[in-house]
Amino acid sequence: MAQYKKYEQYKDSGVEWIGEIPDGWMVKKLKYVSNVQLSNVDKKSVEGELPVFLCNYVDVYYNHTISVNIEFMQATAKIEQIDRFQLRKDDVLITKDSESPNDIAIPAWVQDDLDSVLCGYHLAHIKPRRTINGRYLFYCFDSVRIREQYYARANGITRFGLSKDDIGGAILNIPNNEEQFSIVHFLDKKTSEIDSLIADKEKLIKLLEEQRQAIITEAVTKGLNPNVKMKDSGIKWIGEIPEHWLIIKIKYLTKIDYGLGQPPKLSEMGIPILRATNISKGKITKKDMIYAQLEDLPLERVPLLTEGEILVVRSGAYTGDSAIVTEEYSGSSPGYDLRVRATKVDSRYLAFCLLSTTVLQNQIYLEKLRAAQPHLNAEDLGRCFICLPSTLYEQEQISNSLNEKMMEFDFLIEKIQTQINKLNDYRQSLIFEAVTGKIDVRDIAVDEAVTV
Repeated sequence: MAQYKKYEQYKDSGVEWIGEIPDGWMVKKLKYVSNVQLSNVDKKSVEGELPVFLCNYVDVYYNHTISVNIEFMQATAKIEQIDRFQLRKDDVLITKDSESPNDIAIPAWVQDDLDSVLCGYHLAHIKPRRTINGRYLFYCFDSVRIREQYYARANGITRFGLSKDDIGGAILNIPNNEEQFSIVHFLDKKTSEIDSLIADKEKLIKLLEEQRQAIITEAVTKGLNPNVKMKDSGIKWIGEIPEHWLIIKIKYLTKIDYGLGQPPKLSEMGIPILRATNISKGKITKKDMIYAQLEDLPLERVPLLTEGEILVVRSGAYTGDSAIVTEEYSGSSPGYDLRVRATKVDSRYLAFCLLSTTVLQNQIYLEKLRAAQPHLNAEDLGRCFICLPSTLYEQEQISNSLNEKMMEFDFLIEKIQTQINKLNDYRQSLIFEAVTGKIDVRDIAVDEAVTV
């Protein structure tokens, strides 16, 4: 931030994590500069109510701006709900509850009056008063450091939520309206440039992931020898396979069970409970990891995981995603998903098959789309076909080859992700510094290019 000048005079804000603010700025709670209301408009349609469109949790979580370009959910509402929760230009919506406290108070700004669109359930509807610009308020919430006020207030164990008083108690820095406009103008320009750079890098990661999946699919359907004699698999979307390979259902090669089903008593540390949030494209991550004490787990019914078992997400947006249990997570407990133990196949080879287009797109995704809600049970997974080399040795060869290639992809993707993280960190710093007055952007020409 060295390229930006500071204000001439500062004063103590009286808030430790904010520090000094420019002379003339005020520190106020959100409830004193806006009206905060929690939506009670559910997604259900009720006979006798009026048809409306609903801006829901997902719309806010994945969009910084709420506009007519979003395909809103259809629902119904009472007249008093329409009058109260109709979206107007400069309103700000934030998520008020989530499975993770870090996903609370994610904001979106309403770009235009949306007469038939209401603020939906799980959201807080914030209507700024004259002393605060709605877009400025959005940037305040877009700063993670400002949102951190809510993390300690969020109540819950498996789901965290905020009350109206919690939300209204957030502390904000308020300059005059002219300065707010200058800050918004500056941040609109700068964050747009940063977001564009991030989007380009995310596209590159997506291309690498597609290439990675294509290499996996080729290896688990054609093998490693380009000169091997082939035969028709008898399945159109598989095509030819090596002559000595088999087409076989997963259920004949594995034992498929379910995880805990019901959440145990949780603790701050202990045995990791691996849930869908911890399963990502073949790997187990520590994102939002939860724990339980050994004595609180039903080990006689659901034993702890061993290295080489595979977890498959059974419901929700990531149904079908899977990950093999590594040595690090041996001794963890399976959450609420499917656990697969290879009995007549190399577990690593099976894990790669589950990540291939052949199984994931052409079988699992089609299976889950048949249901109203994405869902996969043990029988569905067991019916899926894989292409199987006739010897364990060849399966292991393919697994070893793919492991080496995946390491190369992981290195490239991790390198790009590090660049994205740095850009996001810079974006966050820029927003926080601007909305707390640590930098003076009133006279800055905003046509500078981002060089981070």
